[in-house]
Amino acid sequence: MRIFSIQKDQIQESAILPLALPLQGFLWMAFARREFEILQQQVQAFLLAHCGAQIYDLHLQDLLNNQLPSHYDFTADYDLLVFRRLARGRTETDVSKPGEILHQENTRGGPSILRKIDTSPVAFLVLDRVVISVHPADCSVRDVFAARMLSATHSSFVQAAHRLPANSADLMLRMVSSVVDGYLDLRRELTRQLDHWQSELINPKTSFNDWSALLNARLTLHYLDEVCEDQRAAITDWIDALDAWKVDDVLLPEYLEMLKVRSRDVLEHIERVVHHVGRLEQSAETAVQMHFNAQSNRTNDIMRTLTVLTAIFLPLNLITGFFGMNFENFPALHSDHGLFLTEVFMGFVAIGLALIFWRKRYVGG
Repeated sequence: MRIFSIQKDQIQESAILPLALPLQGFLWMAFARREFEILQQQVQAFLLAHCGAQIYDLHLQDLLNNQLPSHYDFTADYDLLVFRRLARGRTETDVSKPGEILHQENTRGGPSILRKIDTSPVAFLVLDRVVISVHPADCSVRDVFAARMLSATHSSFVQAAHRLPANSADLMLRMVSSVVDGYLDLRRELTRQLDHWQSELINPKTSFNDWSALLNARLTLHYLDEVCEDQRAAITDWIDALDAWKVDDVLLPEYLEMLKVRSRDVLEHIERVVHHVGRLEQSAETAVQMHFNAQSNRTNDIMRTLTVLTAIFLPLNLITGFFGMNFENFPALHSDHGLFLTEVFMGFVAIGLALIFWRKRYVGG
């Protein structure tokens, strides 16, 4: 659990639940999923006492659900956004030992880049002056973002005021943007892996036998496409909800416009990921088709060569069979030059047929 009191130019961190809201600014309360499950009653009491709001039971289940897809919902008191982030594997904590990670390695086969493509939800509950985020226990998004904010306070007053989130919704959008950036970084590694497979599939001198990994890659890309589609739908719903927000003392007009701009930027990044994943799926499918076409062409070339060789030796077999007939009177068999003349004749027949087939491009291209 990490609690941050964020004001215009400074930030303070605490490891315990606060007793009250700060005089200015807002609170960011970041929990591991199991920690929030244990402390949910205290959190509910804090929200009721200082915000006059309560989290609905269905939304509590959403916050604690590790399998929930990305989605957006809202009430009169708060907004709820669930967003799936990249994870190296499923990591959870025991209820009796909140915060201690129990690793369950991802057993998915294939290259290491594919084993990275696992996701887990990060849930955000956004109120006017409080934002609650519920993460996996080892969430690097939370830790990196918190470190970035703490380092911003060491800058000058103007820089710190610019780098710190202006309100709870702004903080949520910045963290969501960090999650999407992780998917954008993943594109480069996926592209390199698929480019390597494409070169292996198309190269006629190599024997590609990593079919299970390639099939797993196609399934993984399809899964990633579904995750990004859910993310796009959630952010689109959030943008639609922003149009109904009203300007007040907490949410100034320039802050509302900034939220809309940042939300559209996040949506544009998600659409880039969706487009790239679709292109990678198409590239993988095209590479497989090109591989089988190349194998089919190679098989046709082999069969054509064998057919030409058979056609060349067929008349030679006919000649040898002719001289193998058992007749008593066979003049050529008793000639001193019969064998030599027969061999020369057979040589001319073979060379002549080879030249004819070569001119007709049956061999050699």
